[in-house]
Amino acid sequence: MKAYILIQTRPGTSEEVVKAIKDRVKEVISADSVYGRFDAIVIIEAPDLGRINEIVYEVVGKDPNIIHTETSITLF
Repeated sequence: MKAYILIQTRPGTSEEVVKAIKDRVKEVISADSVYGRFDAIVIIEAPDLGRINEIVYEVVGKDPNIIHTETSITLF
């Protein structure tokens, strides 16, 4: 199961956030700082929705430099 996590960070912290997520989450396929509405996009692949939930709430959601996230889960 694949998910795209779109992240808004505190100003100037997007690269730090991306590096921290890459270091802490083995399911990361890709993680990049970007310009636009969001500051970072992380793609993860996990065996089930429970693991995606765990990553989003326990790892991503607890980072103090992350202001907002939106997660899109692939259908197939």
